[in-house]
Amino acid sequence: MEEEYTVEWTLPTLTTERLTLRAVTMDDAEDMFTYGSNENVTKYVLWHTHESIEDTKKFIEMAVETYKMQPFYHWGIIYNGKFIGTIDYVMLQQHNKVGEIGYVLAEEYWNKGIVTEAAKKVIEFGFHKLGLVRVQARCVTENIGSSRVMEKSGMTYEGTLRKALFMKGSHRDVEMYAITDEDSRS
Repeated sequence: MEEEYTVEWTLPTLTTERLTLRAVTMDDAEDMFTYGSNENVTKYVLWHTHESIEDTKKFIEMAVETYKMQPFYHWGIIYNGKFIGTIDYVMLQQHNKVGEIGYVLAEEYWNKGIVTEAAKKVIEFGFHKLGLVRVQARCVTENIGSSRVMEKSGMTYEGTLRKALFMKGSHRDVEMYAITDEDSRS
C-alpha cells in the first residue's frame, strides 16, 4: 500500500539590514487593520479601505490558506518587531520569467526607505530564487511616493499606460517601471 504525503509549501523568510519579511499570520490582524483602515494608505491600492477588523481577518485567512496550497509570495514587513505593511509578487508569469511586485505600508513609516529596502530584497529573491529575468511594478500616476520607491529600487520608468486601470470608480493612467536581471548586475 502506498503512503500518502502532504507537502505544504512554506514562504521563505527574508531579512535585510532593518527588516524581516515573513509570512502574514492572524497575529498581524490588528496592525494590518490599523493601516488598512487608513484612507491615506488605501487611496492608491486596488482593495477597499477596511471598515472592520473582520475585513482584515478575512484577508489574512485567505492568505494563510493560499500559503498552504501553492507558492504565494506575500510577505509581511516587520520593522523593529512591528508588522507595518506587506510586499508581494502580485503576478508571476513563469513561462515568461516575469514578476510584478506590489506593496503597502503604514503611513507613519512612509519616507524612511523601508519599502525601497524591502523591494530590493524581493527583487533580488525574484532573480536568484525564482529565475525571473524581469521584475516590474506599476502605480497610478498620482502616486508619486510609489514611483520614487520603484526608481530607488533600481527600476526604470518605461512609460505611462493611459486609462489602463479601472480603480475605485474611474479609469486611471498607470506608470510602468521595471528592472531586468541584466540591469541588476550592472
